[in-house]
Amino acid sequence: AAGYGRIMKELAPHCKSIVGMDISEENVALSKEYLKDYPNASMVVMDVHAMDFDQVFDVILCLQNGLSAMGADSAVIDKTLSLLAPGGSAYFSSYSAKFWEWRLKWFEEQAEKGLLGEIDYDKTKDGVIICKDGFRATTHSPEALDEIGKNSGLSYKVMEIDESSVFLIISKG
Repeated sequence: AAGYGRIMKELAPHCKSIVGMDISEENVALSKEYLKDYPNASMVVMDVHAMDFDQVFDVILCLQNGLSAMGADSAVIDKTLSLLAPGGSAYFSSYSAKFWEWRLKWFEEQAEKGLLGEIDYDKTKDGVIICKDGFRATTHSPEALDEIGKNSGLSYKVMEIDESSVFLIISKG
């Protein structure tokens, strides 16, 4: 989910073209103004569970815990990798366990502003944040990302960056 295109705006100057998708029509509408100075950037309303592109991509990004946020299963991952051009790479990221305190603070701020329900501290632990309203945010451990890489049958590596993010990079040779 590309939201309103915040990361796309940073990447657009370095791309021939960049396409983002989000399930929210409102986010995609906001992106039109936000990305107006980047004619090579476009957004589409699409659900990751029903992706339908008529092209393949050199690079695919699923960042900031996107796999967990979108409830991506093996079918979504397989479909994502099928959209990767030969020689291309897909980047999936999740939060590092070392980033837990910062991540929890971010969720606390959202809860204080009423954007989320109150955090259930009895159930919140081990990389999972659970709110009393039923909202649940998970992460993918390096081991879980390694398993996804193995299951892809493609060349891959898992690496931690800045003690904040864990990346799975899958290459289609």
